[in-house]
Amino acid sequence: MNPAPSVIVFTVLSGMGFGFLALLGLFGVQGWLGFFFWGTGFGLAVAGLVASTFHLGNPQRALRAFTQWRTSWLSREGWAAVITLGLLAPQALSDWLGLGWGRGFGIAGAVGCGVTVVCTGMIYAQLKTVPRWHHWTTPAVFLAFALAGGLILSGVRGLAVIALCLLGVLMAVQWFGGAGRFARAGVTMESATGLGRIGRVAVFEQPHTGGNYLMREMIFTVGRRHAERVRMIAMVSGGLLPVVALVFVPGVAGIGLAAVTHLLGAFAHRWLFFAEAEHVVGLYYGRR
Repeated sequence: MNPAPSVIVFTVLSGMGFGFLALLGLFGVQGWLGFFFWGTGFGLAVAGLVASTFHLGNPQRALRAFTQWRTSWLSREGWAAVITLGLLAPQALSDWLGLGWGRGFGIAGAVGCGVTVVCTGMIYAQLKTVPRWHHWTTPAVFLAFALAGGLILSGVRGLAVIALCLLGVLMAVQWFGGAGRFARAGVTMESATGLGRIGRVAVFEQPHTGGNYLMREMIFTVGRRHAERVRMIAMVSGGLLPVVALVFVPGVAGIGLAAVTHLLGAFAHRWLFFAEAEHVVGLYYGRR
């Protein structure tokens, strides 16, 4: 799949933002520090959601996505995000101004954050046409990134280290398990065209004389050596370096260094997440 920058920014920033907001909703931070923390969480989540609209053919029609919640995980994600941000707004106001409204809105918002991130992951996990994505590890990795990012920004070092280790394990399972998932799905050019009964099928002539939307968006080739390099960056920067920073670098500097390196690793992981995904439509073009 074509790793579109807008979708990469959307999934990375919104995931970290909602992870941070969930922790703020549960535990809270008071006063002007709370204002800064809540502003950071809302800023990351909203920036990610806004970035997602840039991948739409007609961004001005984004509101129409909210009408398809019965069948579309994208629509469900939109509703979950809006409801969650609405629930967390009064909690943020209470923490900032010390209004003492309890944590009811925050707890409900924290649950909404988890639901929103799961919906984001399910946008991709539901696609049987992309066997690498069609697996439980897809929403699990999205959740793990959100949890790890939120814990890093919250400065909870011990739990952040545990979450980063869990994230590393899930990334490894996702990568090595997904490598042969296309072959195990049993999808071939013969099954795709319905011509398997007559024998082996090969492309005689391309369906189009020029490029088209399917070839541009659904077919992307990444070299194995290049993929391994990006995978290493994602693992080291997304998991290992933040752990080192949290364990050995004291104070705010350690948290800041962990957040920056983790964010870089998240971008590398998400680029590879799209670049390695093979859509079955590529079979029609002999691009498997």
